[in-house]
Amino acid sequence: MEISISKQQLASLPAAQFQGTIKVVDDPGMVDYAIERLRKSDLIGFDTETRPSFKKGQSYKVALLQLSSNDECFLFRLNKIGMPDPLKQLLEDKTVQKVGLSIHDDFRNLHKSYDFEPQGFIELQQFATQWNIIDKSLSKLFGILFGKRLSKSQRLSNWEADQLAEAQQHYAALDAQACVKIYKYLNAGLFHPEESEYIIQPTEEEI
Repeated sequence: MEISISKQQLASLPAAQFQGTIKVVDDPGMVDYAIERLRKSDLIGFDTETRPSFKKGQSYKVALLQLSSNDECFLFRLNKIGMPDPLKQLLEDKTVQKVGLSIHDDFRNLHKSYDFEPQGFIELQQFATQWNIIDKSLSKLFGILFGKRLSKSQRLSNWEADQLAEAQQHYAALDAQACVKIYKYLNAGLFHPEESEYIIQPTEEEI
C-alpha cells in the first residue's frame, strides 16, 4: 500500500492559514529573547528562504531562517543580522529537537555563508515513509494529513526586501509550523494509512 496525493487533488483543497504569532528578528538585540522562547518548546520547526534568481549564473545567500514552535514563529533575517552565536548554538544543540523537510539542501545553502554543525534534526521526508507516504514535498504531506493546501504564492518573492510583507511572513511561518504539525501528528499515531483517501489504487494490469 502506498499513499500519494496528485497535484489536482492538492489544488482542490482549501488553503491553510498560519495559526499563532509571528515575530520578525531583524535586530541583534532581539535574538536572545527569540532563542529563549524557542528553547522552551518541545519541538522546533525549521525552514529557510532565499531570494530567487532569474538570471543565469546569479545566486543569493540564504536571507531568512524560520524557527517555529506550535504557535509562535521567529523569522531570523540573516541578510540583516547574520547568524548570531545564540542562533548557531541552538542549531548545533543535539538536546533540542528540530524538524524540517529537505534539510540537507538548507544546510548546504547555509554553509555557503556560515560555519556550523547542525545537530538534533529530524528529516520529515524519511520519517513519513514509515506510514507508506511516498510524496516528498511539504505541501503534499500537509495535504494528505490535514486536507489543506500550503500556498506557494510567495515562494519567488524578494526575501531580501527592506520589509517583509505580511503575506511573506505568513508564508514563511506556516512552512516552519507545518513541519511541527506533521511530525507531531504522525508521531502521536493519529494517522491511519489504511483509512486514507489517498491510497494509490492498483491498475488493472497490477491486479
